[in-house]
Amino acid sequence: MHLSHDEEDYNLSLSKFESMLKTNKVLFFDSEEFEEIILHYLDMGKASLAKKALKLALEQHPRSTGLKLVQVEMLVYDDKLEIAEKLLNELYAIEPQNEEIFIQKANIYSKRDDHEKAVELLKEALELTDDYADVYNLIGMEYLFMDSLELAKENFIKCLEEDVEDQAALYNVVYCFEFLDQNKEAILFLEKYIDKNPYSEIAWHQTGRLYYGLEDYENALRAFDYASMIDDEFMGAFMEKAKSLEKLKRYEEAIESYNQTIELDDPTSYALLRIGKCYEKLGNKPQALKFFHKTVHEDPLLDKGWIAITDFYVRQKNYQKALFYVNKAIGIDNENRLYWKRYATINRALSFFEEAEIGYRKAVEFGDYELNTWLFWIDTLQFLGEFEGAIHNLLRATEYFPEEFQIEYRMAGLYLMLDDIEKGKFHLNNGLRLSFENHILIETLFPTVWEDQLVQDEIEKYKK
Repeated sequence: MHLSHDEEDYNLSLSKFESMLKTNKVLFFDSEEFEEIILHYLDMGKASLAKKALKLALEQHPRSTGLKLVQVEMLVYDDKLEIAEKLLNELYAIEPQNEEIFIQKANIYSKRDDHEKAVELLKEALELTDDYADVYNLIGMEYLFMDSLELAKENFIKCLEEDVEDQAALYNVVYCFEFLDQNKEAILFLEKYIDKNPYSEIAWHQTGRLYYGLEDYENALRAFDYASMIDDEFMGAFMEKAKSLEKLKRYEEAIESYNQTIELDDPTSYALLRIGKCYEKLGNKPQALKFFHKTVHEDPLLDKGWIAITDFYVRQKNYQKALFYVNKAIGIDNENRLYWKRYATINRALSFFEEAEIGYRKAVEFGDYELNTWLFWIDTLQFLGEFEGAIHNLLRATEYFPEEFQIEYRMAGLYLMLDDIEKGKFHLNNGLRLSFENHILIETLFPTVWEDQLVQDEIEKYKK
């Protein structure tokens, strides 16, 4: 690769500095070289080397404003805000027109969560700087911290007007639009931006994301296509393109696009899972199963992989194999409510009601509070003759579903089975009040209770 003259000089300076550290010889660098070296180490997260370079730099150039501003940056980074502020005041007395002093002062106020003062200082910097894009970007970030999304958006747009290639500002503009629920406006903005910068793969990709969110998959696909043509190694564009193709039921093309992501980088469990899903939609069950197995091999902790295999066998009504794989999944993560619910459903299908009851209980214990989970659990307890346990859990369920006819009818049936007439009648009336047309649930779930004259009398009252 051919390096520019500036890049060659930069690499030489860096090599020369690192060589000096190894030999303990003190070599001379100009102040700009030192600034580049220090900032390089800061960017690399090598703070100790940055501090060494700064110490040597200030020894060789004690009056350099640029180096002192870098020193301020490092002090702020270390949360030594008072020392940094004192040094900035000294620099301001010497160079009151230096915009970097205002920028660093703003940084200090930002660190103190005084973002309004930071914006005030950055606006002063704006009057002095030639680099408008950078300052607009910083103002935008301060408004983001204040949750002033409209003002943040406005400043990021100004930043892009000054520097059309500023990718961070582009991402931030789209974030503001999305946060403000202005997705259509964001698309219009990006279309105008693309007119100015048609080869911005980021803009095309963001446009695709927005169309995808609006469920306009055709336009999303078009945008992701352009992004992947501009940058044929843009993995995110190929991934999103595949998702759009999947939504459009173009499964073979989706598989091809997911495969391109695998060629660009190591296989991801997500891509392998989606390929399996596409093959299943195409009716190619052996290939689907093959990729589901690849998914769990790639990432054994991904619950969606184990669920895909389990659900595959459930759909084939091969409950023994489904049970085998859900047991394997539980062996890896025995606190996953999705696994326990499937364990319960499969055991119920196999008429293993005691195991099914354990599964539903565990699913609820680990956070599955869906209505159907409670109801299946209660019905299983009822089948096992555990009426009091069923009532106890129905009472728990009412905390989440206080006005649910399916709960009330079950409470009525269970209390009447236990000869608690008063409570049974109370809950029966609740059920009839909430959904009279579903009173047939009593007959379905409690045929002996249904024949009770009291039940028939209460139903007759509601008919009138």
